[in-house]
Amino acid sequence: MASEQARAEAGFGQAEHAARDEAPRDDEGLAREQARVRREFWPKVKKVAASLPFAADLLAAYYCAFDRHTPRHVQAALIGALAYFILPFDAIPDMLPVLGFTDDAAILATAIKLVSSHVRPDHRAAASAALARLRGEGQSVL
Repeated sequence: MASEQARAEAGFGQAEHAARDEAPRDDEGLAREQARVRREFWPKVKKVAASLPFAADLLAAYYCAFDRHTPRHVQAALIGALAYFILPFDAIPDMLPVLGFTDDAAILATAIKLVSSHVRPDHRAAASAALARLRGEGQSVL
C-alpha cells in the first residue's frame, strides 16, 4: 500500500512537472508571436487601412492584445487573429479585389466576439485616433 501511494505521488509529481514545463513554451510562443505582430502589423495596416471596412476593430484588437491588463488567454486569441492578418499567405490572398480580406475579417470577428468583454472603450478610442491619423496625413500612429 505504501509503495502504491509513493507511485501515485510520483506520478502526480511527474504530471505536475510536465504541465509546468509546457507553460513556459506557451509563453515563449506567445512572446514570439507578439514580437512578430509588433514588427509587421503597422507596415501592413498603413498600406491597407483606408480600404478595410473592419480597420477600427482590427486596431482595437491590437490595442487590447498589447494592453498589460488584458488576460493572457485573451491576448493569445487576439495575437493569433492579428498574426493571421499579417501573414503573407492565407486562405484567400489579400491582393484579390473585394474578397482579399474576407478571411482576415472573419478570423478577427470571431476572436473579438469570443473576447469582446475585454475590448474596452479605451482600446476603441485609441483605435479611432490611430485610424484618423492613418487616413489623414500619414502621421505616426504608435
